[in-house]
Amino acid sequence: MWRIERRTAPTAGVAALVPLVSILLALLLGALLLLLAGQNPLVVYGAMLNGAFGSLNGVAETIVKTIPLSLAALGVGIAFRMLLWNIGAEGQLYFGAIAATGLALYVMPWAPTVVLLPMMVLAGFVGGALWGLIPGALRAFLNVNEIITSLMLNYVAILFSEYLVHGPWRNPQGLGFPGTRTLPDSAWLPRLSPTRVHLGLLLAVIAAGVLFVILRRTWWGYEIRVIGENQRAARYAGINIPRNMLLVMAVSGGLAGIAGMSEVAGIAHQLQRSLSPGYGYTAIIVAWLAKLNPWSTLMVAFLFAGLLVGGDQLQISMGLPAAIAPMLQGTILFFLLGGEVLSRYRLTKVRPGPTPDLNPAQR
Repeated sequence: MWRIERRTAPTAGVAALVPLVSILLALLLGALLLLLAGQNPLVVYGAMLNGAFGSLNGVAETIVKTIPLSLAALGVGIAFRMLLWNIGAEGQLYFGAIAATGLALYVMPWAPTVVLLPMMVLAGFVGGALWGLIPGALRAFLNVNEIITSLMLNYVAILFSEYLVHGPWRNPQGLGFPGTRTLPDSAWLPRLSPTRVHLGLLLAVIAAGVLFVILRRTWWGYEIRVIGENQRAARYAGINIPRNMLLVMAVSGGLAGIAGMSEVAGIAHQLQRSLSPGYGYTAIIVAWLAKLNPWSTLMVAFLFAGLLVGGDQLQISMGLPAAIAPMLQGTILFFLLGGEVLSRYRLTKVRPGPTPDLNPAQR
């Protein structure tokens, strides 16, 4: 007979090896699938690397995708720290973009850059935070599973965005393309010429630094860690768990909302369809691979952004489907979760105990 039992805490070496081995196994599985599709894996992987990191433009585009990906992953990470499974970063990103766009187009389009951009960052944060508070409140007060509610709210936010760009906010001079009017120049994030890298990169770095200090140096960060490690002990220690759930989900959604604002103000300069290619979902993998560390999140987000840019390059240069990049992301997540389970639990064989001797009266 076999049974599953919990291991003792994994060593630092084992914890560091899990994501590395997960990526390696994902690449091997991806290579096998490419071989079955009649492609040379070395050529395909080489083209992806060259597209993402082989030129100034490739690196710049990788950084551009790193910005929203890292902000969303930072938001997901702080929720995961408290064992709140926020799967709604995609919807929170969209709601942040909606709030920032509405502010720039309809509330204060007259404002100068030094006023409008900070207000757009705040609007993006508030929009995402409010969308994150819904599953947070349902979990805190009604014990409703936040995985289901946050995931379902993604579709509500995306469809609401679709309604706006096809309906009341649609640009009448948009030549039939769904989207809002272009934001005023004062609402554009400054760029590093001649690339598309914009000031959102600084926002991501600042967010990582602030989260690092909060989690390591503040009482609130201590409460987050205690609740995540042992909710019962946190309750006995007098920590207000519902309040912390609300705050963490608000911050988590707010960071994803800033990611949406950065896409609107830094890249698209309007609210449009398919604003995000799934940054909120990819952020979940990034946060896990980074072990929920804010600084590591920036580095892992850069690597995953390279995977996205490399996938686009395959479509252009080799005529391969762009789905190769999501396929690799999915296999990485699969092996990562499997590695986490194996590092925490193990199968042990239960040996049958000796049969007790029976005395003559019992026979």
